[in-house]
Amino acid sequence: MTEVLSQDEIDQLLTAISTGDIESEEVTKVTDQKKIKIYDFKRPDKFSKEQIRTVSSMHESFARLTTTSLSAQLRTLIQVHVASVDQLTYEEFIRSIPNPTTLAVINMDPLKGSAILEIDPAVTFSIIDRLFGGPGEGVKVTRDLTEIEMSVMEGIIVRILGNMREAWSSVIDLRPRLGQIEVNPQFAQIVPPTEMVVLVTLETKLGEVEGMMNFCIPYLTIEPIISKLSAQYWYSSVRRGGTTENLNTIRDRLAGITVNMVAEIGKINLPMREVASLKPGDIVRLSNTNIEDPLVFTIGNRKKFHCRPGLMGNRVAVQITKVLEDLQQVDFEELTDEGED
Repeated sequence: MTEVLSQDEIDQLLTAISTGDIESEEVTKVTDQKKIKIYDFKRPDKFSKEQIRTVSSMHESFARLTTTSLSAQLRTLIQVHVASVDQLTYEEFIRSIPNPTTLAVINMDPLKGSAILEIDPAVTFSIIDRLFGGPGEGVKVTRDLTEIEMSVMEGIIVRILGNMREAWSSVIDLRPRLGQIEVNPQFAQIVPPTEMVVLVTLETKLGEVEGMMNFCIPYLTIEPIISKLSAQYWYSSVRRGGTTENLNTIRDRLAGITVNMVAEIGKINLPMREVASLKPGDIVRLSNTNIEDPLVFTIGNRKKFHCRPGLMGNRVAVQITKVLEDLQQVDFEELTDEGED
């Protein structure tokens, strides 16, 4: 560690040099000492600190998406956040996870090779218990998954991979696909034991159950986009594509909303006994309405246009004649308060 001298210590040192108590060569020798950094050739660092930070930022977004999607699917609160991002050898990763566990081999198309998503057994059995109608309590057992449980976890992992694709979209159009699920880490040898990997550890909490999800990406797989794993590129990509992507998402969601649209001819207040006595042929006179007055076209509970009635083919229609309020200024929550199904 480099020690920082105070101003008094600097003054004393200069005074000692000027009086001859300390030779200037001695000070030069101290300043000329080279800093030595230990380098382990068995574990070469292939990811810079900036690249590690970028991977962490990407997966913080992935953790937020996973928190939302799994909470909605399991109907309970799930918390997922990035605990750490490290680089280590594949052998060290395999030795650090329990046996048996849930190991999903992920095809990282269009990148070459595969990655691994490992889910702690406590989290796995808690998810399964929740989906089977239980409270989601962790089961303290050590066993392989049954075929039914394996099928259930495949659905969960596919949903998680959809979140992964969205989180990686600012760097590459990743299309991750589930290859297979293993329970024994020794059967998931996707790269040589000495190959370097980046390990994203996600702390996961489901009710009172806590565990880890580990996402292991080999360097050989991520190497083609390693230059894009810089903070500058990632943030610039988010700025370029974030707005368009968000607008498209909003449009897609609004396309499925049903809103009532009414062309209002007029209004009148009638007692219930008169309404109950109405029969075909009766004439109801509307108050304060002339035949030449335009109709009011209402969207939701907002008056938006003036229009006039007519026909289009065999259907009743209205023609917009005047805009009363700019639709861009509409509060969509107000529009859908009464009209959303």
